Amino acid sequence: MAKIKINDIEMYYEIHGEGKPLVLIEGLGYSSWMWYKQVEELSKKFKVIIFDNRGVGETDKPDMEYSIELFADDLADLLSKLEIKKAHVLGVSMGGFIAQEFALKYPCMVDKLILCSTSFGGPNSVPIPQDTLNIMLKGGGQYKSVEEIKDAIGTALDKDKIQAEVLTKIMEEKMNNPQPKYAYNRQLMAGASFDCEERVDKIKSETLILAGKGDRVVPHENARLLKQKIPCSKVEIINDAGHVFFMEQPQIANKLIIEFLE
Repeated sequence: MAKIKINDIEMYYEIHGEGKPLVLIEGLGYSSWMWYKQVEELSKKFKVIIFDNRGVGETDKPDMEYSIELFADDLADLLSKLEIKKAHVLGVSMGGFIAQEFALKYPCMVDKLILCSTSFGGPNSVPIPQDTLNIMLKGGGQYKSVEEIKDAIGTALDKDKIQAEVLTKIMEEKMNNPQPKYAYNRQLMAGASFDCEERVDKIKSETLILAGKGDRVVPHENARLLKQKIPCSKVEIINDAGHVFFMEQPQIANKLIIEFLE
């Protein structure tokens, strides 16, 4: 657990385990605690690097325009400072946007790529459902009540099989260390403007695309659209899971990740 000067910010990061580097990139409004069901298992096989994006967690939160390209540049600087020339890269949701941008801008730094609960963005991706979008637009800052935060977080889980333990974990983390509203909005706008549909076919890395069948944030159909565009890619859709399938079905998710990377 440490902080390091990256571009114009102090960034929080952790390194777990030994072996080939594997960097995990979280999504909008989440920080590195998001990987609480991945780190122990994945670090038995890989050197796992987790970090907080600018605007969230223990990393600096400048009130300035953020972009997916800026997040990708932050990651490139982090890996350079850690003297990591090449890593496997896994990104979830907005982290999947960052992973795609990183693979396109810094292809020599990417070994294998894993894209989770994400899309290529833009008008031809399957959009976020309107009721989910309405909830997302209210995100960030202090929640007014437990019920409000429960409603907001519940959309990330499969609605037919909501796991109380996962819901409680996310609620506790977000309530104990709330992301400032302005920083949440900066991240949100960065994600909203992302569109790499015309470039995503230039990704050279072997790619695994994962999605939860019950994803109510980024509909799982986006995984198939990504597969059609990325030359060396394959898709796995995970049943009984939503947007945070890696928390809901960690044994399946971790197994798929390890098998693909090995």
